[in-house]
Amino acid sequence: MTSAPEHPPAGEGRPLGATRSATRRRTWASLLALLLVLVTGFLALREPVPYATFSPGPTVNVLDEFDGKPIIEVKARKTYADDGGLRLVTVIPSAPGEKVNLVQLVRSWIDPDVSVLPYDAVYGSDETRSTVQQQGQAQMTSSQENAVAAALSALDIDFGAGVGVASVDPEGPSQGRLEAGDELLRVQGRRVADLEAVTRAIRGLPIGTPVRVEVRRDGEAVTERVRTVAAADDPKASAVRIGVGVCCYDFPFDVDLNISQNIGGPSGGMMFALGIYDVLTPGSLTGGRTIAGTGEIDPQGRVGEIGGIQQKLVGAQDDGARLFLVPAGNCAEALGGNYDPERMRLVKVETLDDALSDVKAWVEDPDADLPRCAR
Repeated sequence: MTSAPEHPPAGEGRPLGATRSATRRRTWASLLALLLVLVTGFLALREPVPYATFSPGPTVNVLDEFDGKPIIEVKARKTYADDGGLRLVTVIPSAPGEKVNLVQLVRSWIDPDVSVLPYDAVYGSDETRSTVQQQGQAQMTSSQENAVAAALSALDIDFGAGVGVASVDPEGPSQGRLEAGDELLRVQGRRVADLEAVTRAIRGLPIGTPVRVEVRRDGEAVTERVRTVAAADDPKASAVRIGVGVCCYDFPFDVDLNISQNIGGPSGGMMFALGIYDVLTPGSLTGGRTIAGTGEIDPQGRVGEIGGIQQKLVGAQDDGARLFLVPAGNCAEALGGNYDPERMRLVKVETLDDALSDVKAWVEDPDADLPRCAR
């Protein structure tokens, strides 16, 4: 018996050319697979993710000029110059409809000056650049009017004011009849003298009563009828489901606030109020130094919290501020910001009067004992 050879003779088994061809095919397949992985990974990195970012924006000295005019321009009233700085601060958000990609997201997470938030927490599904800008400008206009009112009140200067519709419940009976911005003139024939007058005129009526509401809209008197429903806080009381607030100021002189249309929102209110107060009083409120701050303000001078405080601290410090006025509601968040407490001091404020007294005390003594932010 003859045993089979361990290896086939040359020429028997797979041809050499076929082996090389198979090897080339496997090589090309591997390269194509690698290329596909790389392309897929690259596309995945560029795919939008549902997050928005907030970065430090520019600051604006409200005692300076914009487009050749004073930012705070007062007519028919003596004004006073101050060579210091009262800086309102801004943030730059990623735009509505333009979600960041994965590369941008990772870069933002690493950067201590940038905040990352879920997109839905910042923008609604139907918001666009245009709607966001319009809303920001409306908030800026309201904030400026409130700032003038707060500053004049701090200076004991009398002025007139009306009552207006601040908001309309989209599910309430006033939807489609009353509009935000309407000035309330009369309810059931009675003149609306203050905010409480609106409540008194409606709340005691039987539920389902058609109420005659006279408003001023776009300079014209308009009368609407709204049927009352049960109030949210008392099922036996009537309501028309609107928010009301002070509006339609009648100031004794004109105060124009000139600022870039690219800056919107309500958070510059307190700094505008400080600037107006400074311009209308002799001497220098700042003592020639640079002070920054933020906060929404109401006509009574109450300072409300705002968004983006940590990014605003970065912008203020970069532009030379040594004192930063922080709304009390933002203090805990501000302490986590990327700023140097040795270069810029944070002071907690609740009202315009607080801000004025704190600034004056700090200018007199930078080491003065002032309200501190605490977690």
